[in-house]
Amino acid sequence: MKLFFQCLFSPRLYKIYRDGSPDNMYQPLRLEKLADRVITSAHTIVNIAIYTSPFICMYIYKRGFSVIDENKIALVRFFGGIGCLLALFYVIRGMGRVYNQKYVDFVKALNNPTGDKESYLEGIRKFDFEFYAWPSTYNIPAKPSPSWLQKHPFLTSANNDLPLYQRVPIQLLAFIATHAFGLRLVYPGSLGLISNLFWTPLFQGRTQLVEEFNGQRTKLTTADGNNIDTMFVDHRKLSVKGKYLVICCEGNSGFYEIGIMATPIKAGYSAMGWNHPGFAGSTGLPYPSQEQNAIDAVLQYAINELKFQPENVVMFGWSIGGYSATWAAINYPVRGLILDAIFDDLLPLAQNVMPSSWSLLVKEVIRSYVNLNIAEMLKKYNGSVQLVRRTEDEVICLRPGIASTNRGNELVMSLIEHRHPINDDIKPEAWKKALLKHVQCLEEKRPTVDSSELSEYDRRALMLISKYTRDFCSTHCIPLSVEHFEDIMNTINRASIRSNL
Repeated sequence: MKLFFQCLFSPRLYKIYRDGSPDNMYQPLRLEKLADRVITSAHTIVNIAIYTSPFICMYIYKRGFSVIDENKIALVRFFGGIGCLLALFYVIRGMGRVYNQKYVDFVKALNNPTGDKESYLEGIRKFDFEFYAWPSTYNIPAKPSPSWLQKHPFLTSANNDLPLYQRVPIQLLAFIATHAFGLRLVYPGSLGLISNLFWTPLFQGRTQLVEEFNGQRTKLTTADGNNIDTMFVDHRKLSVKGKYLVICCEGNSGFYEIGIMATPIKAGYSAMGWNHPGFAGSTGLPYPSQEQNAIDAVLQYAINELKFQPENVVMFGWSIGGYSATWAAINYPVRGLILDAIFDDLLPLAQNVMPSSWSLLVKEVIRSYVNLNIAEMLKKYNGSVQLVRRTEDEVICLRPGIASTNRGNELVMSLIEHRHPINDDIKPEAWKKALLKHVQCLEEKRPTVDSSELSEYDRRALMLISKYTRDFCSTHCIPLSVEHFEDIMNTINRASIRSNL
């Protein structure tokens, strides 16, 4: 009976690793398969009903179901019958699992933790199953949460120059828009629909990471209580470069299973990927504070549990993942920071794609709730940084594919102007013009004449641009090549050696 109840309430099993071909999934028996289909369909219907609940309630009200006693009783009987039927299928699924030895082995591995934490984790890592049931491996102590009055969203406004009667409605609209759909427009990967559409590629990518690269999946609990899904590939015993850990921060629709982790792994480095809060198995939502707590948990786990020295950790951020990568570089003494296809500030990009009449509302949403101003953050980081600009980028360009409108140009200029200021009263404007002229050009179009024929500003601009940036001929979503990545890592390593001399 104990085994039956364990099977009844245990998670779905997707795969037993290294049990047949990589495409071979766990095969439930007939009873379990039938019950799973019914239960999954019921969950899908419930989710659709939740999203369409305003229309359903309106329909019920118009039909008078809310005021007629007979209709109330009929609804109670209907939903009660559905509930009993669903409970029956849960029981059928449990019975089907009891008679499947492979599932029984999984349940025993999951529900019988030993005193040896590593042995227990090694046992359950043989299986791929619903992530909610995965035990938390590393917990960050909870932080005291400020009261609502201390952090409520109307304390400050991005439009303080407006009169009160205009500012307050914009603040209210921004609050509603952000929580209803705005954050999901910025981070589409947080939509359950996206995760469901990508389920097969995510499953296949996770299988490849585990079976081909001995990846170790882990659940981390953040200071704000979110659970973060991570994957670690250890190359310390396979390569000299394996002593360096590359922590990968994905884009707004990116997942570690199919994201940028593959590049450092193929280059021979140890790598760790994680999914943003609200993406796939991770819980929460990708607000900046939750992003910070998530990457903080990843760093602490890498340092305290995986035993990587901070000076051997490199942060690798792609697209919107540059925000969390930069935050980590500011707060930990990491070896270096790689920012690939990164913008300087989210606000210009958001205003570019929204109607101009919404500019004040967009500004309020971004500055109050999703203020991803990477250029300002990068000024707080003094370590080695390498910026990669995609020459045919169609996402972070104000005009798709035109390099001169790439917001990464502003990030490069902000970094150089901060680290290499010109103090004269007259020179800064000429210096900024020289920087802008050369940053907007592609590498192959920048002047290649004798440096003696260039002005002081041109020589200085070209030297600093080549020091911090490089162009990669591709669109936004093409993976960075291994050759480019190795070249970037060599540059970071040389800079680290020079700083230690």
